[in-house]
Amino acid sequence: MLWFVLCRTELLLCRDGERWRLPQGDDAPVAVKHRVQPLPSLDGEECRALTIDSPVAEDERRMFPLRQTYGMLPLAHYNMAGKAAMLAYFDQNTRFCGVCGAPMRWDTDISKRCTECGKEQWPQLATAVIVRVERGDEILLVRARNFRGDYYGLVAGFVETGESLEDCVRREVREETGIEIADIRYFDSQPWPFPSGLMVGFTARYVSGSVRLQHSELASGGWFRRDNLPPIPDKASIARRLIDDFFLENRV
Repeated sequence: MLWFVLCRTELLLCRDGERWRLPQGDDAPVAVKHRVQPLPSLDGEECRALTIDSPVAEDERRMFPLRQTYGMLPLAHYNMAGKAAMLAYFDQNTRFCGVCGAPMRWDTDISKRCTECGKEQWPQLATAVIVRVERGDEILLVRARNFRGDYYGLVAGFVETGESLEDCVRREVREETGIEIADIRYFDSQPWPFPSGLMVGFTARYVSGSVRLQHSELASGGWFRRDNLPPIPDKASIARRLIDDFFLENRV
């Protein structure tokens, strides 16, 4: 059995020679104080998740920020850890019914039901779009004010009520940079458990306008070619895949 042990936004891993892996075994690797969360199986192996109140810090076992475990773990394990983190977030934020205020209880492995009025509650995903805007051999890169590092990423934003994904792409690009785009095409998607999101990637072609940054959201931005790229996101993000894909296709 694989165990996904979470303490806030960190995941417990065990040393395995020079590498790190998930805890395995029939019994939980830590004292169980909270509900054990069933997860789907991976290649026939059962998976369980649980949360702990204090981090583990030992020579052979330690906590890692979830995003840092990308590349340390097999992709299927990393994605399942993300699912565990999103279910833990759901549990923490649905202790009481939003209709009548009574306690909520788990009803299925991924849903809760109010103990009084019977209202069902399922995990809610915050859907966001992210877009690579192309202009010849250049792409538009921006640095958001909430980025923790000095890297540049792509225009992104959350989908609003009553809005299609494509409408959101157009609106976010227009609001954040003042330019117009066309030929919006789906690229790929990625679960984003920070804390509970789904990133939907697109590409688009520049049509018109000069870049006028929305300074309440963006610190800087502009058009970049392969030979003048600033620092870009790590490989854990769909933003990096979108950027790498463009320069792989445009090798000149």
